[in-house]
Amino acid sequence: MSIENAYLHGKPESSGLLRNEISDFKVYEKLPFLPCGEGEHLFIHIRKTGANTVFVARELAKYFEVKEQLVSYAGLKDRFAITEQWFGVHVPGKQEYNLDDLNIDGVEVLSYQRHNKKLRTGGLLGNNFEITLREVTAIKAFTQRWDNIVKHGVPNYFGEQRFGINGGNIDRALGLFSGQKVKDKKKRGMYLSAARSHIFNRVISERIKQQCFDQVAVGDVLMLAGTQSVFHLDAVDNTIKQRLIDKDVDITAPMWGAGELMTTDEPLLLEQKIAAENPEFCQGLPRFGLKQERRRIRLTVSETDIELLNSPETENAIKISFFLPAGCYATTILRELLNYQDMTTRVDKRELTSNAL
Repeated sequence: MSIENAYLHGKPESSGLLRNEISDFKVYEKLPFLPCGEGEHLFIHIRKTGANTVFVARELAKYFEVKEQLVSYAGLKDRFAITEQWFGVHVPGKQEYNLDDLNIDGVEVLSYQRHNKKLRTGGLLGNNFEITLREVTAIKAFTQRWDNIVKHGVPNYFGEQRFGINGGNIDRALGLFSGQKVKDKKKRGMYLSAARSHIFNRVISERIKQQCFDQVAVGDVLMLAGTQSVFHLDAVDNTIKQRLIDKDVDITAPMWGAGELMTTDEPLLLEQKIAAENPEFCQGLPRFGLKQERRRIRLTVSETDIELLNSPETENAIKISFFLPAGCYATTILRELLNYQDMTTRVDKRELTSNAL
């Protein structure tokens, strides 16, 4: 299933190449804490190049001679990139480790230390991205659009990774809802997440089409900045409008599940319209124990920088840097910025990886 989501700032004029080289996409994971130095869990900070997160976790399990379930990570990171991320290994006792002999292809150990709590999925502040785009056209339009995105943000769409190759996770979710069995719990959760994400994206796209993406209305449900706390909007005044401009609050859309929608009035009608257009999803998700939740519809970037790389080797190349909170997608920013061609979909991936190492 492939559906075009609406652009907030209109379709981009610029085009360019993404991940032409493996070093063009760099990700730096940021935890909300540092390991305390003692406890049952060994936290390992690594830099991986052309390596899959799950592969690295399995190799760590072999090295420490533990079950794979005892190796954890805060989030999956792209294989075709240079990424710095944390892994946790449950190793009770007080044994001291020397990881000089840890040899995993594409992995460099940066540091390691014990901690008293498990590293859990989603347990990070977010990620810093450093992305080089090549053969960029309409440079002036690109830089103007970047400034606009930094100032106003973009729709907080779930990125293409959420839906699998050619949207396959959506098709599998529909199979679940029609009675097909999926024994693998992780895969089942992935398909259900894709279905919820699809509904969420459709609500955002509809709000953009109805020109109410950044316009609060009575009946909206707003989320406070930096938290997951939400409240129903009973009245609209200049104060709440300014808080939206100041990014102190954000409009939300549903992460579908059992229970009543929190919105009322016009926002409720809009969400009900999307539900009516997607009955398989909205009737199927509650059967799997998911409950109605909310997610902010605007994604804002921070710690931003842009650099035009002008040299014979990097003609028409631009490097952008930014920070995104956990659970948000860099490709969502890139989609609104330019029409990019991801080169990892057009070249032999094994060759790309080996050439970059």
